[in-house]
Amino acid sequence: MIAVTEPPQFPEHWLADVLASDGGVVHLRPITPDDADRLVAFHSRLSDETRYLRYFGPYPTLSEQDVYRATHVDHRARVALIAQLGDDIIAVGLYEANADGKSAEVAFVVADEHQGRGLGSILLEHLAGAAAENGIDTFVAEVLARNRAMVKVFLDAGYQVARTFEQSVLHLEFAIDPTEALLQVRNSRESASEARSVRNLLSPKSIAVIGASGRPEKVGGAILANLLAGQFNGPVYPVNELRRSVQGVRAYPTVHDIPDTVDLAIIAVPAADIDAVFADCLAKGVKGVVILSAGFAESGEQGFDAQQRLARQARVNGMRLVGPNALGIANTDPDVALNGTLAAGLPGRGRAGFFCQSGPLGSTILREAAARGLGLSTFVSAGNRADVSGNDLLQYWDVDSDTDVVLLYLETLGNARKFARIAKRLARNKPIILVRSGRLGRPDPAASAVDATIAADLFRQAGVIAVDSIPDLFDCATLMCHQPLPAGRRIAVVGNSEALAWPAIFAAESGGLEVTRTQVLSPTADAAAFDAALREIAAAADVDAVVAIVVPPVPVPMEPFAASLRGVAAVAGKPIVSTFAGEQGIPDLLAVRDDTGAAIAGSVPSYAGPEHAVRAIQRAWEYAQWRAQPVSTPIRPNGIESARAEAILQSRTPGWLSDREAADLFGSYGVPIVEFREVDTADAAESAALEIGLPVAVKATGEVWRHRPDLRGVRLDLGGPAGVRRAYEDLSAASGNPLVHVQKMAVKGIGCVIRVQEDPAFGPVVSFGLSGVMVDLLGDRAYRSLPLSLEDAAALVAAPKTASLLLGTPTTEAADTAALADLLVRISTLCEDFPQVRELVLEPILASRARTEVLYGRVRVGPEPTQFDAGPRRLA
Repeated sequence: MIAVTEPPQFPEHWLADVLASDGGVVHLRPITPDDADRLVAFHSRLSDETRYLRYFGPYPTLSEQDVYRATHVDHRARVALIAQLGDDIIAVGLYEANADGKSAEVAFVVADEHQGRGLGSILLEHLAGAAAENGIDTFVAEVLARNRAMVKVFLDAGYQVARTFEQSVLHLEFAIDPTEALLQVRNSRESASEARSVRNLLSPKSIAVIGASGRPEKVGGAILANLLAGQFNGPVYPVNELRRSVQGVRAYPTVHDIPDTVDLAIIAVPAADIDAVFADCLAKGVKGVVILSAGFAESGEQGFDAQQRLARQARVNGMRLVGPNALGIANTDPDVALNGTLAAGLPGRGRAGFFCQSGPLGSTILREAAARGLGLSTFVSAGNRADVSGNDLLQYWDVDSDTDVVLLYLETLGNARKFARIAKRLARNKPIILVRSGRLGRPDPAASAVDATIAADLFRQAGVIAVDSIPDLFDCATLMCHQPLPAGRRIAVVGNSEALAWPAIFAAESGGLEVTRTQVLSPTADAAAFDAALREIAAAADVDAVVAIVVPPVPVPMEPFAASLRGVAAVAGKPIVSTFAGEQGIPDLLAVRDDTGAAIAGSVPSYAGPEHAVRAIQRAWEYAQWRAQPVSTPIRPNGIESARAEAILQSRTPGWLSDREAADLFGSYGVPIVEFREVDTADAAESAALEIGLPVAVKATGEVWRHRPDLRGVRLDLGGPAGVRRAYEDLSAASGNPLVHVQKMAVKGIGCVIRVQEDPAFGPVVSFGLSGVMVDLLGDRAYRSLPLSLEDAAALVAAPKTASLLLGTPTTEAADTAALADLLVRISTLCEDFPQVRELVLEPILASRARTEVLYGRVRVGPEPTQFDAGPRRLA
C-alpha cells in the first residue's frame, strides 16, 4: 500500500484578492497539486514568443515531471503563486532558494491576453513577501535582454537593482527589504488600481437591470424608472423572464440573452433567487454588480454566509460588488448621468462625493443635500459592504478632478489602518467630513467615553473632520465646497440683529476662535449700509472669516443683500458665511452657478443660526491648521536590535511575557527598564541590592500590588542590607508571594504611562498620559494610531490636559519631553515590527529634566491581526 503524503501547508494570508492596473479583480494563491491540469492548459495557451522569453527557448509542452515539480512545492525554499480568474490560471510566479538559503531566483510568466495589466508586479510583491517570511533577503533573476517588459517590472518595482550583462542575458539582483521607495511604489499602484476599479463602476457604458418591473412601487420598477428619467448616457437593458418589454424598453429573459456587452448589472430580485442571477452575470462577463436585494448579513448567520459566498465568487471571477442591501450608486457627470439608486430625485451636480452604507440613511442624505442646494459629484450607498468599501471610494476621490470634498457616514471602518493611511494623504488636498455614527461597529457599548476620545483623537490625527450629526456634516460641507479655508482664528460678526450676533460671539469664544470685530446695524438698515459695513470688515487685516447676519424684521427685497454677499465673497479671499433670512444651505439668491446650473465656489452658505455658521468656521480652521503642518513620516530610531527581539518572541505562546522577558524585549528597542532583580529569599534580596548598588526599592509582585496609590506594595530608598531584608520579609508575607523585585532607585520625576491596546474599531492604538488615580478617573489620555512619526509622538506627549505639568511649574523643573517622544517612537517601531505584540504597558515612566526612566513594563503577545496594511497590496 502506497502512503499518501499530504501537501505542505501554506500561511492562510498568502491567499489574496488583488486589483490589476485596469481595476479588474484577480485572485492570488499558492499553487497546489490539484492545479496540474490548469497549469498544462495555461502553458498551452501561451504564445511561442511568451514561452521563448520565459524559458529562453522553444518549450511547447510541459512534461509530467515538469508539471509535478511545478505543482509540488514546500512553500519555504520553493514557493509558487498563481493568479486565477474564474477557473483559469492567468499568471504564475515562482521563487526557488539558492544553496545559501538567503537568496532565491525568481521568475514569472503572464498569459498573453493579460499582459500589460500589472500582474508581474503583483506576483513580484507577493513572492517577496513570502520570501521575507521564510528568511530570504535577496532575489536574483535571469532575463533575456530583449524581454523589455519583464526588465521594466523589476526596475520599476522600487528595489535597488544591480545589473550585469552577459551575452543576451541580464542578471538582476536586489534586496527585498521594504524600503520607503518600495512602499511608495506599492501605495501608488494600489491607489491607481483601486481608483480605476471604482471609476469602472461609476462610469459604465451599459447597464442591465435584473428584476426590472413596470410597477414603480417595486424595487426593480423604481430603479429602472430612475435610470430612464435620469437619461443615463448608454443603453439600459431590463431583465424580466416574463415580459418582452418593461417601461417601454425591450426586455430580456436573462442577462446572458442580452446581445451586447454589459458593464454593470443592478440586481433587484429576492435573496432566494440571487444565485442563479449571479451565475448568469459571471457567465456574461459582467465586471460590476450592485445588489439592492436585502436578506443577507443583516438577516442572520445564513444570510451572512450567502453574502460571503457572493463576494468570494465575484472576486475570483474579476468582478466588483456594491451591496448587498444597497441603495445604489450615482454619478452626476452629464457624460454619464447615472442615477442607479432608489432615490427618485438626486441633488444637482456639485463638487462633493458621498459614501454611506445604510439604504434608508442614504435616501435621507440625498433629500437633505437637495434641500440645502449642495450638489454631489458621485454617491455610493454600499449597504452591507461585502466588497466595495469606503476605502475604495477614498482612493477614487483622491484622483477624481470632479470632487473637491469627501463626505462619509460610516457604520464600520473596515480596514482601519488602511483608512487612516489613505485619509492622511487625501486630506492634504481635499477635506474629509465624517459623521461619527453610533459605536462604529464596536461590540461593547460600555466604555463609550473612552471610545469617543479614541475616535476623536485618531480622526484628528488623520486630518478627518469628524462631526456628530448629518446636519453638522452639511453645515461643514456647504462651507468647504464653496468658500476658502480661513487663514487664522479671527472672525468678525456683522449684521442687522444684535440678538443673533451674541450667539455667534459666544459660540466663537467657546470654540477657540477670537472675535476681533463686531458691527451691528439697525434692524432696518438698507442693502447699501449693509454692503458698506460688510466690505469694510471683510477687508480688515485682523479678520480671517466673516459671519454676516441678514434677518430683516419686515419683508424687504433680499436680492440687493444677496448681491452684496456674493460680490464681497468673490474678492475677499476669506470665508464669508451667513444667516440669511432663516435659510439653510445654498439659497438661490446666494448661489454662483456655472453653465450647467451647478452652485460653484463663491456661493455663500446660509445657516439656520449664526452659531451653526461659527461652528463650521471653527472646524474649517482646525482642518486648515492640520493641513498647514508639514507631512511627517515614521522614522526608525537608532540602537534597535530586532534580531534579539525576534529571538525573545519566537515560538512564544500567546499570553503575557514574564517581567524579565518583557524587560529584555524593551531593552532590545532602546527602552531600558531600570535595573532590577527577581528574588525569592531575603538573602537573595540582600545580594541583589548590593550587586545593583544602594539605595534600592523593594516591590511586591502580582497585579493587585502594582501601582497601588497607598504604596503598600513597595518600600523605597532602602540604603542598607538590613532594610532590604526587612522589606523583603514584610512584602513577601503581605502578598503571600515569595517572588519580589529589588530595583535600583530612579531619579524622581513626573509619572507617565504609555499603553498600546487593540481597539475594536481602529486596530492598534497607543495612548499617553500622566499617571495617578485622579488622572485615571478623569480619563485624561490622548491616543494615536500606529505607526508614529516623531512629530506625531511629540504631539501625543503634549495632548493630555495635564501635560502642561511636564513643562514645569513655579516649584518644579520641566521634564525632557523629547525623551518621552523618543520612547513613543521606539514603542511604535516595536509594535510595527512585531504585530504579535497585541498589548503593552510602560508604567510608571518617571520624566525629569535629567533623564526619563521606565520602572516597569508588561507585554502580551497573541495571534497577528487579520487586517493587513503592510506588505503586498490586497483588497481589504
